[in-house]
Amino acid sequence: MESILDTTSYGSHEIKITDRSIISLSGINKISSFDDQEFLMESTMGIILLKGEGLEIVKLDTHDGNVKIKGKLISFAYIENVKKGKEESLLSKLFK
Repeated sequence: MESILDTTSYGSHEIKITDRSIISLSGINKISSFDDQEFLMESTMGIILLKGEGLEIVKLDTHDGNVKIKGKLISFAYIENVKKGKEESLLSKLFK
């Protein structure tokens, strides 16, 4: 897993999925980790876990917080109630 993006907070948040293979997101504050099967991102509306196959970043705009990912989307979820003290244990469980 790689850590790539850490920027300031943004106002709006939008997700667009086209043909289950192109995922465009706005309002992304940080990409915590990613590989070809999972992306863990912090958005203005919460933490996002995106799972798929052959995932890769097509476009990354750190100034505006826009990310475009291609690959086969399998699941997309917001992770709720993550406390700072328990964040690492939750993340370690997700990526085992």
